[in-house]
Amino acid sequence: MDTLIETLVDENPKSQRLELPEDPNLRCWNTSSTATPITRAVQPGDPPQAVEICVLHHRAVHGHCCRECEYMVRDRGLLPLVGAFVADSYLGRYRTIIIASFLYILGLGLLTLSAVLPSPSPSDCPKSNQITSCSRPQLQIILFFFSLYLVAVGQGGHKPCNQAFGADQFDGRNPEECKAKSSFFNWWYFGLCSGTLINYSVLSYIQENLNWGLGFGIPCVVMIAALLLFLLGTRTYRYSVKKDEKSPFVRIGKVFLAAAKNWQTMPSFVATEELAREAPHYQVSQQFKCLNKALLAPDGSKGNGRQCTIDDVEEAKAVLRLFPIWATCLVFFTSSFISLSIVLIVPIYDRILVPIARTLTRKPSGITMLQRIGTGMFLSAISMVVAALVEMKRLKTAQEHGLLDMPNMTLPMSVWWLLPQYILFGVSDVFTIVGLQEFFYDQVPTELRSVGIALYLSILGVGNFLSSFLISAIEKATGGDGQHSWFNDNLNRAHLDYYYWVLAGLSAVGLSLYLYFAKSYIYNRGSTL
Repeated sequence: MDTLIETLVDENPKSQRLELPEDPNLRCWNTSSTATPITRAVQPGDPPQAVEICVLHHRAVHGHCCRECEYMVRDRGLLPLVGAFVADSYLGRYRTIIIASFLYILGLGLLTLSAVLPSPSPSDCPKSNQITSCSRPQLQIILFFFSLYLVAVGQGGHKPCNQAFGADQFDGRNPEECKAKSSFFNWWYFGLCSGTLINYSVLSYIQENLNWGLGFGIPCVVMIAALLLFLLGTRTYRYSVKKDEKSPFVRIGKVFLAAAKNWQTMPSFVATEELAREAPHYQVSQQFKCLNKALLAPDGSKGNGRQCTIDDVEEAKAVLRLFPIWATCLVFFTSSFISLSIVLIVPIYDRILVPIARTLTRKPSGITMLQRIGTGMFLSAISMVVAALVEMKRLKTAQEHGLLDMPNMTLPMSVWWLLPQYILFGVSDVFTIVGLQEFFYDQVPTELRSVGIALYLSILGVGNFLSSFLISAIEKATGGDGQHSWFNDNLNRAHLDYYYWVLAGLSAVGLSLYLYFAKSYIYNRGSTL
């Protein structure tokens, strides 16, 4: 494979020098659409549906649900960080996508096998008190969970790399391609949510009502077709050629180590003068000045004893600047997204709102990435307030009609009351999630763009952890001493409105912190904004 890549790079000058053809937008969109079919394929491994698959299928094969399903879904949210590290340090994005896709297909194939293996007939099941108890063989259950983890590992490799590789097909130095790249992230999310919508509607119906083997087999076949389509475009892709230099993780790590070693070292007058002469050529940022000590030799001079360059220090600062934004966006992901509303809103945003904003601001993407993220976080907080008010209205309606202890009765309240919050959820996701994808891809050093996408994905993973912790804490605090928990099985006795108010308060705090850090954020040089 190494020989293949080297041959393709030599034969395709666009991969090395990013030369622009006559119609760069057409070529880039054609190439990126070939480079990214794998994530747009029907995938049964995203966290929301992974929960459903794990729970429902485990009930089918074992007779009950299990906590391992929850643990598995939590763990998979952080696997993209591992896959991105391997890609950016060793294999490269193209190779990682292919290897991860093979693992993904193998996992789906084994899932299909675990579903079609024969199960015990009712006559073979032991009877206790006239109730038949049946469970499938332990080996079949092990195969089921092994397959799910294999799918998770495959996703951890190709999720961050596939999106980054698709965005790599656009040259940010070209104004037209820069606009197209910003639009690429919008349509990427549109395709992802369309696949999720198909998962929840078509595949879920097939799995629960027709056949689990067919429900797993269809995504396996689609993934094979997507991989073949990806391979067909191999000779048209732009590749990031890995130079014979140290890993970016090693370079950045050395900056932090050198700065720590030189913590108490004071720069000499000569070193200060030399650094001042170099700085204008490198656009040295004024943030995190403590890292500038990595430029000094242990004796305080600027000489051969220095292990880090100004470029290394600026890369380290760029990575460090991301973490306040990353942390303040965690609250946003304590609620799930609404796929249908997103599918409807993305075209409106990309084809109507962005061109209007572009004419007003003269920016390729209409508004800056941080403005887009902040707008989405604000709308998310508003949606929580709306959800709390609607839930209060629902509880009041149940009380007025004497339905508090009749949870199975239909309330005399229109389902259209839910529409505003669903629309706000969708709009906030289009702003925030797509903005985060573009932000973390654009603001990390070029060699770490897979890690940038993985950082965005890790927000979802850590957000799931925090959401589960918050729900568990509230359940424990409100469900004791015979009281009705906020999450009571009888929704008419529960208080989801209180939970929504808590989320609204947390969203307001998160938004305030975000605005504080975003206001002082300095974009990397060469950023497309």
